[in-house]
Amino acid sequence: MAPEASNARRQDGVTALLMAWGQGDESALNDLIPIVHGELQRVARRFMRRERGDHTLQTTAVVNEAYLRLIHQTRVTWQNRAQFFAIAARLMRRILVDHARSKNYQKRGGGAAKITLDDAVMGTTRDLNLVSLDDALEALAVIDVRKSKVVELRFFGGLSVEETAHALDVSIETVTRDWRFAKAWLLRELGGKSEG
Repeated sequence: MAPEASNARRQDGVTALLMAWGQGDESALNDLIPIVHGELQRVARRFMRRERGDHTLQTTAVVNEAYLRLIHQTRVTWQNRAQFFAIAARLMRRILVDHARSKNYQKRGGGAAKITLDDAVMGTTRDLNLVSLDDALEALAVIDVRKSKVVELRFFGGLSVEETAHALDVSIETVTRDWRFAKAWLLRELGGKSEG
C-alpha cells in the first residue's frame, strides 16, 4: 500500500473514532488514544525543545495534562484529525503558558520561559519569551482570529500548511498568506521584547 493511502486510511480511522467518541462512545476514546498518542508526544517534544534545559515540565507531563483536558472536551463536535490536533495544540499552549506565567509570578519575571523561533518556523533565530508570544498572539486574535489560529496550528501544533488549511476550512493559499502576515506582525510586535 502506498504511504499516502496508508496515511489517509489512518486519518479516516481517527476521524471515525473522534465522531464516535463525540456521540458518546467511550470505547472509541480508548481506541483513539493509542493511535494519536505518538502524534501528541511529537507535538509536546516540539514544544519542549524550545524550553530551557532546566524546565520543570516534562514531555510526558504535558501530554498527560493535555489528554486529561481533551477527555473533558464535552462541547466539541469532533469533525476530523486536524481539528483534534488543533485543539490539542491549543491545550498544550495553555499548559506551557500557564506554567511559564506561574514561574514568572514566583520569580517576579526573572524566569520567563524562552523559546526559539527558528528559521524553519518563523524565519528568525531570536529567543522569545513564551508568555510574550502568547500575549502577542492574543493581541493578533483581536485583529484577526484566523491569522492567530494559523500561528497556533503551525507553530504550536506542528501542523503543515495543508493540515492547517483543512483544520480551518480555508485554501492553502489563504494559510500561506496568513502565515506570512502573522510572522511579520509577531516579529514586529515582539521586536522590543525579544532582546535581553
